[in-house]
Amino acid sequence: MANQKLISFDLKAEFGFFKKPDINDGLYLTYNMLHRPALLGILGAIAGLQGYQKNGVLPEYYNKLKDLKAGIEPLDSDKGNYTKEILSYNNGTGFASGEAGGNLIVTEQILITPAYRCYLLLDIDEEIENKLYVNLQSYQAEFLPYMGKNDFSAWWENFEEYPFSEFDFSTNYTIASIFSKTEAASKFVVKSMSMFSASEPTWLYFEKLPVCFDEQLFQYSYADFVYSNAKFSKDMNMSEAGKFYKLNENTVIQLT
Repeated sequence: MANQKLISFDLKAEFGFFKKPDINDGLYLTYNMLHRPALLGILGAIAGLQGYQKNGVLPEYYNKLKDLKAGIEPLDSDKGNYTKEILSYNNGTGFASGEAGGNLIVTEQILITPAYRCYLLLDIDEEIENKLYVNLQSYQAEFLPYMGKNDFSAWWENFEEYPFSEFDFSTNYTIASIFSKTEAASKFVVKSMSMFSASEPTWLYFEKLPVCFDEQLFQYSYADFVYSNAKFSKDMNMSEAGKFYKLNENTVIQLT
């Protein structure tokens, strides 16, 4: 049996940029959430795996980590949303543009102080996953991790290890992480029956995010994700959408 450990760490940066590939009209937009392919790149840097080396060939970090079970929880956000700013700058290296003078004007949307709690299920009997476990626990990285762009260096804190069990959807539940959905999540929200409840109003955040690479087309494959403070009915059984784990009485997460 695999020697599994479920851990988390809080990944942070001053700025972030997770480029949407379908935007090319002069303004480059960012995903709001850290997504799985971007997280694998960060983990690859921490473990010392190589990035892109050749056009049309997937990088070492992706090939070695693509089956890793991972989950993401936004921190310090406004109901899942991060503040964004638009920046314009010149790239005058001479290699960036075929325009006269070799000057490329780039306009980007960036995230301000993005922060995410990243959950990993690691088999520490496997060499690379063990190295990840050791490096994350000791706050060391082989290569500098960055939040989507090498200008935006990242760090992590609050390494934690959890006892865990698979969640069986036998009770109503809340989900701490973002989660991919197979049904309309809003129709399974459990309504509060107390007129005196002082709890925060229920909200749901939605975003279509990359989950992996199509290895034939070399482009993202996507899924619809939700982040919410809602309590969901046990009738919303999403066991086919990924593995759900119970960390304690109040915390359920999805790992994909």
